[in-house]
Amino acid sequence: MSLLVVGLSHRSAPVSVLERAALSQDAQIKLLQDTVAAEPAAEAAVLATCNRIELYADVDKFHAGVAELSTLLAQHSGVGLDELTPYLYVHYEDRAVHHLFSVACGLDSMVVGEGQVIGQIKDSLALAQELHSAGRLLNDLFQQGLRVGKRAHSETGIDRAGQSLVTFGLQQLAGVRGAGVSVESWALGKKALVIGAGSMSSLAAATLARLGVAEIVVANRTSERAERLAEIINENSGEHGEVFARAVPMESVPFELTRADIAVSCTGATGVVLGAETIAAAVEGRVPADDEAGLSPRTTMTSDVRTALPPTSIGTDDGCPLDLSAAQAGQAVQESAGFSVMGEAAVAGMDAATLEQHAAWVDNGTVDRRDAARRTPDDDRELIAALARTAATVGRIPERRRPEIVAGVPLPAPVLFLLDLAMPRDIDAAVHRLAGVRLVDIESLAEASADAPMAADVDQVRRIVADEVAAFGAAQRAAHITPTVVALRAMAADVVAGEIARLDGRLPGLDEKHRAEITQTVKRVVDKLLHAPTVRVKQLAAEPGGAGYADALRTLFDLDQETVASVSRADENTETDAENRGRA
Repeated sequence: MSLLVVGLSHRSAPVSVLERAALSQDAQIKLLQDTVAAEPAAEAAVLATCNRIELYADVDKFHAGVAELSTLLAQHSGVGLDELTPYLYVHYEDRAVHHLFSVACGLDSMVVGEGQVIGQIKDSLALAQELHSAGRLLNDLFQQGLRVGKRAHSETGIDRAGQSLVTFGLQQLAGVRGAGVSVESWALGKKALVIGAGSMSSLAAATLARLGVAEIVVANRTSERAERLAEIINENSGEHGEVFARAVPMESVPFELTRADIAVSCTGATGVVLGAETIAAAVEGRVPADDEAGLSPRTTMTSDVRTALPPTSIGTDDGCPLDLSAAQAGQAVQESAGFSVMGEAAVAGMDAATLEQHAAWVDNGTVDRRDAARRTPDDDRELIAALARTAATVGRIPERRRPEIVAGVPLPAPVLFLLDLAMPRDIDAAVHRLAGVRLVDIESLAEASADAPMAADVDQVRRIVADEVAAFGAAQRAAHITPTVVALRAMAADVVAGEIARLDGRLPGLDEKHRAEITQTVKRVVDKLLHAPTVRVKQLAAEPGGAGYADALRTLFDLDQETVASVSRADENTETDAENRGRA
C-alpha cells in the first residue's frame, strides 16, 4: 500500500472554485465512507480548511487511486470532474508526506507561518479515527505531522514570518499593514460581532479580546455553543483589558450589526449568511448623505482615491442610439492604451451597423440597418475609421490623447468593518460596493498574502520538514518489515518447541532441571543465529529502496504470507485499542 493525496488549494485554484468545492461536515463524512469503500483505498482522511480541500488515502494502485480519489472529490464537492481536474494536484509517497508536514508547519498556508492549521489537522485526524477510516499509515502520518508542526513553531521563529489568518485578516481590515499604525490601536474600544462558534470563530473572538475591543457579541445557530464561547471570553476577561461578551440567537444579527463596528463571520453555512441588503440597512443613518458630507456616491469600495476624466457629451444628447453612460461609469483609466476611457468605450465591441447608425445620427441622417448587415469586414473597417474621423470633428468621441488626471473624489470613512473567513463565503460580495463598509474576505486575503513578508526562519523550517520526512520514511519502511521479522521469530519458536517435544519422547526420564537447561540452550542458539540478520534487515529496509527485503526474507525462510498478514492485523488492533483508551 502507498500514500496518495489529491486536492486543491489557494495555490492551485481560484477562490471562486474553492468556494464552490467546499465540503460540509456531512459531505466530509460521506466522502470518507465512500473512499474506504472504493477498491483502491484501504484508509482515508480529509483535510478541509478555508483554503484547501485534500483527500489522503492509502492505495494499492497509483493510477487507479488518482482516478478514484479525483472522481470522489468531484462527486462530493458538487463541482464537475472536467472543471475540477485542472486545479487538482497529486502527491505520492514521500512527496505526500512532505506536503502534509509543510502544511502543518504553515509553509503552504495563505499566510506563511500561521498556526491555525495545526488544529485543523488534529480535527481531520479525529474525524477519520471516529469513522475508523484511518489505519496505521494515516494515524502515524497525521500524528507525526502534528508533532512536526509544533516543533517548527517551538524551535524556529516561523511565527514572525506570518500569523493566523484571523490576525492577518484584521490587519487587512484595519488597513494598517505598512502604515506605521498598530491593529491594537484600531481595534481598541470597538464593538465586535462574531458569527459562528467553531474553531475559527473562537480564534477570532479570542484575538479581538486580546486586541482590546470593548464588547464581543457571539451569534450561532446552536445557542449552547455561542453561550459557551461568550462564557470563556468573560472568564478570561482582564488578561488583556476588560471585555464584555454575550451570546445572541442568529435572528438578532441584523440588529446587532446596527451597533457593531467589526463583524467576523465564519459559519458552516452553504449559502450567504449576510446579504447586501442586511448590511446596507445596518449602516443606514451611520454614513453621512452624499450632499451633506460633500461626497460623491460610490459604487465600489476602495481605500485609494479614484481617478476620473472630465465629463464628455458622449451618450448624453437626446436621441443618441448608443447609451455610453454605463461604459463611462464602469471603465477604469487605461493610460498605457493611449486612448481616453471614453474613446475606447465608444468603439469597443460595437458592430459596423451600430457604428454606422451612430455616424448617421451625428450627421442628422438615417441608415438602413438591412444594408449594413450585408457589409464585409473591409467595409466594417472603413466605417469604423470614418466614424472615428467624424466623431473627432464633432467631439462625440475625444481624439486620441493621454487621459487627463484630475483630483479624486473623497469617499466616506468605513463605519462597519466586515471579515469573512468562511468557505464558501458568508457575506455577499456585493457588499464591497456599499458606502461606509469595508469587507475583507478569503479572495482579498489571497491577493494581499502574495506580498506578505517571509522571514529567514522559513528556511530553517524547510530543513526541519526535510529531516522529518526522511525519518518518517525510514520508520515506515522499517515498520513494513517488522511483521515479517516477527513471523520469522515465531516460526523459529515453533521449531524449538517441536524439537523439545521430540526430546521428551526420546528421553522420557529426563528430569525437569536438565530439560529446562536444554530448552534454554536451544533458544539461545536460535536467537543468536537470527539476531544479526534480523537487525541488519531492519536497517536495510529503512533505507530508500529497502522495501524488497521483506519479500526476500519471506522467500528465504519460506514464511507463510497469511501468517505475516495476521501479525500486521494484530499490531493494528493493539494500536487502535491503545488510541481508543487514550481518547476515553
